[in-house]
Amino acid sequence: MRTDSSPGTLPAREHLPATDAGTPVLDVVIPVHNEEKDLPPCVRRLHEHLTRTFPYTFRITIADNASTDRTPQVAARLAAEIPEVDTFRLEQKGRGRALRTVWSASRAPVLAYMDVDLSTDLNALLPLVAPLISGHSDLAIGSRLARDSRVVRGPKREFISRAYNLILRGSLQARFSDAQCGFKAIRREVAQVLLPLVEDTGWFFDTEMLVLAERAGLRIHEVPVDWIDDPDSTVHIVRTATDDLRGVWRIGRALATGSLPLDRLARPFGDDPRDRELPDVPKGLARQLVGFCVVGGLSTLFYLALYSVFRQFSGSQAANALALLVSAVANTAANRRLTFGVRGRGGAVRHQAQGLVVFGIGLALTSGSLAALSAASGSPAHSTELAVLIAANLAATVLRFLLFRAWVFPDRDGYGGGPARTVTTPAHDTPAHDTPAHDTPAHDTPAHDTPAPSAPLPQHGYEPVRPHHNDPGDAR
Repeated sequence: MRTDSSPGTLPAREHLPATDAGTPVLDVVIPVHNEEKDLPPCVRRLHEHLTRTFPYTFRITIADNASTDRTPQVAARLAAEIPEVDTFRLEQKGRGRALRTVWSASRAPVLAYMDVDLSTDLNALLPLVAPLISGHSDLAIGSRLARDSRVVRGPKREFISRAYNLILRGSLQARFSDAQCGFKAIRREVAQVLLPLVEDTGWFFDTEMLVLAERAGLRIHEVPVDWIDDPDSTVHIVRTATDDLRGVWRIGRALATGSLPLDRLARPFGDDPRDRELPDVPKGLARQLVGFCVVGGLSTLFYLALYSVFRQFSGSQAANALALLVSAVANTAANRRLTFGVRGRGGAVRHQAQGLVVFGIGLALTSGSLAALSAASGSPAHSTELAVLIAANLAATVLRFLLFRAWVFPDRDGYGGGPARTVTTPAHDTPAHDTPAHDTPAHDTPAHDTPAPSAPLPQHGYEPVRPHHNDPGDAR
């Protein structure tokens, strides 16, 4: 359910003002670990580019991830030489930990980050952040896999990158094209609510943030980039890939069980045009029909496979009833989550009970069809039985959709076309607050990751950050 008063609910997007009393509009974070050689040319080149092309005030923040070489001294010297450069030191590694720490503390309305090797052409920086400044989008990412991107890298990294994004599309239904490009930006009010939900502190941080944002219905803008691979990259590919797959499993399980409060990321009523009242337009009907057809097609294949198995050791009526029963339970669960967007365990038993009633109607149709076939021809062929069952199931499918939409999963809240609804029990209800969401940091969900900083925050537009739990399991 979309709730305007829950703490952390995002305000409507607005175009950022041209000036904001000295606070930088853009804060670009560069996470580094033992980069004493590459850091100076990176920062100077980025600063020169922003000074020459960026029409708003900006800051460059060097986030030192527990470097053991001279990176801290180099960063401090750059901060002393260039007024728009700040530095921040963390005593534990982890790109995600560094980004969350600095982004959570920054007061800039647009937060970005890029890798220190500057593999991405800087001409994409303004197109990256412009949709966030204008209020059009919530997050923006550079994509090396877009059709218009120009990428130079070896076949090994190309294969790994494309395979990883295929995994995300197949397992988490991700629609963004490139999860791991080190070139991203986010609006500050979105980061305040989204970051406490992101658990990972390493390389999977980007993916988890994007998946949660997309599932919450936030708008992600993609920018095709020109990108040249860094042959001296220190990323451990095998270990990173293994950790990313663990993260995919963890996020997939959390989304399946509805344990993530993604409704807190919903925009207020009226910000999404799909929320507007339009006469004679049933909300969400087209999307629900597509989802129902996909689930129905898969359920039919599942049902036919079960029927063929059960038919080997039982009669046609018994095999039909068993196959329908098993497939009906799976069908109701899939439609509940995927077609009608109901998350959480609340009401699941009632939905399954109602689904079994719908199953009874389908059983009557298919069983009646089999009985009519047997009466017409004493011993019909197996292929004939399957053909009759397919026709009967098509009729039952239409009736099932109508009953699901009107009775089992009715859209009483009027948000059929918006993000998936969350069904909760009263014990998990969150009291409403009168304080505007964008003025109240979203700390009601416990953070999981960032250690307390060992050095004081810079004095240029930062807010204090609460200490977070240590994460000894992150070795990156």
